[in-house]
Amino acid sequence: MSNPQLLFEANISSADQMSQLGESLAGILTAGDLVVLIGPLGAGKTTFTRGVGKALQVEGNVSSPTFVIARTHKREGKASLVHVDAYRLKSPAELDDLDIPFSSPIVLVEWGKGLTEGIADNWLEVTIDRDSSGQSENRQVKIMGFGPRWAGVQL
Repeated sequence: MSNPQLLFEANISSADQMSQLGESLAGILTAGDLVVLIGPLGAGKTTFTRGVGKALQVEGNVSSPTFVIARTHKREGKASLVHVDAYRLKSPAELDDLDIPFSSPIVLVEWGKGLTEGIADNWLEVTIDRDSSGQSENRQVKIMGFGPRWAGVQL
């Protein structure tokens, strides 16, 4: 595997900015792309995903699929967006049991660290760190690309 590529790193200070970052990323996502979202509860993973969904003009409301685990949002004539909340999954096998066809939709997996390895040769990791003291709404966001798909890509 090639070395990870840093595609983006910045401080995000509002939910609107987090959503806009998702919208920006959506502009480069294509069928078969896997995005793993990493961060604590309340970091902004779902807000980021809503931005992706908005820019992709998906059907339905993008919300946290905590209880259904995975939700597919269709797009007219284009690759669907599959939004997975893997918080309650304990192993890669449980993720595999969802029967997601990773090669055809765009897949965003919240809480996917440690569960998605080996699923794809290329993927993005979006790491969102927040101020755990509660003193600010600032988030530090880093987007890393893994695999040749992301070599030279700019966000």
